[in-house]
Amino acid sequence: MPSFHDTATSPAPPEEVWKLLYDPSRFPDWWAGIGTVDMQDEGQYTMYPEGYPDFPMAQLLETRREQQRVTVSCLVSDLRFEWRLAPEGEGTLISVDVEIPEAEAHRLEAQREIISASMRRLAERAVDP
Repeated sequence: MPSFHDTATSPAPPEEVWKLLYDPSRFPDWWAGIGTVDMQDEGQYTMYPEGYPDFPMAQLLETRREQQRVTVSCLVSDLRFEWRLAPEGEGTLISVDVEIPEAEAHRLEAQREIISASMRRLAERAVDP
């Protein structure tokens, strides 16, 4: 299964980064390519990609606050994103592991670019929520 890992550091404390990371309604603020989000039941939401308002993508969200961990699983394409936070001085180390199923392997490089941009936006947005 294709996968990759990425990291970024934010000068914001972990609590400020967490506020953006655990709440799918805030994803369009920082996650590149996400246009809008419709919240459903606890742990479920639908994401609509930018430019594709008629293409709903069901998602599962699992949060573990005590571990500063958020996992997002796409129910349409089976991509999986596991985000983790750790204190880094007065700021926060943000890391993510991304797993892409073989059927979606052609999206690996595009996902690397999207996640890299998203990591920078998350790190910056947490400083000025």
